[in-house]
Amino acid sequence: MPGGRLTQQERQQIALGLADGLAYAEIARRLDRPTSTITREVMRNGGPTAYRADLAHRATERRAQRRRQAAPRGAQVPPQTDGRDAEAVREYEELFTTALMQSGLPKMMARVMVCLYTADTGSLTASELVQRLQVSPATISKTIAFLEGQTLVRRERDERRRERYFVDDDLWYQSMLSSARANAQLAETARQGIGVLGRDSPAAARLENVARFLDFVGESITRAAQQARDVLYAEADTTDRRRFK
Repeated sequence: MPGGRLTQQERQQIALGLADGLAYAEIARRLDRPTSTITREVMRNGGPTAYRADLAHRATERRAQRRRQAAPRGAQVPPQTDGRDAEAVREYEELFTTALMQSGLPKMMARVMVCLYTADTGSLTASELVQRLQVSPATISKTIAFLEGQTLVRRERDERRRERYFVDDDLWYQSMLSSARANAQLAETARQGIGVLGRDSPAAARLENVARFLDFVGESITRAAQQARDVLYAEADTTDRRRFK
């Protein structure tokens, strides 16, 4: 499997593959590249509908140039000191970021989530996020506010009175419940239109179907989230008991 950066010719093949409606895996197979490489390339350069080979190639050259210019100033993220392969970690973080973006998170929000999830502590301060992501404090503040609104992160003050941002298993549970509540609200709004448009009208029937679908999905999300939480907590309790025996 070839390594190194994608060439301009490979990027042109990616663009042609996307235009033909090929899946990332098929494009990767034709180029003898990992699927994750193709996915990351497309998502960081406009997505499948806006990807352009020439723009993607120039953007990659600009990023490489910025990294070379930044290196002498010592602004790079400190290397891994825990025995991990720093390049492998970086590649995984990009892959994780791409996956979160495909699930609907904006890029910066996805990058912050990845930083938090890949930190052994499960938490970082604003200054640590600024250092790791090389962005402004204002960007971190705005991003955290968005993620808090989605119940994907929480904040606490440590012993030095610094705000720390956390991710844990329960946050995904709360996020699922939030999604279920949003579905319930949308279902209720759809049903309000039935009386306005006339119960026997085609539009009202369409809205009723929307509401029923959202009710079903919302109830399923709530039930599945509760079951998953119960199972995970039970497993964690069992592991803790074994650890302290």
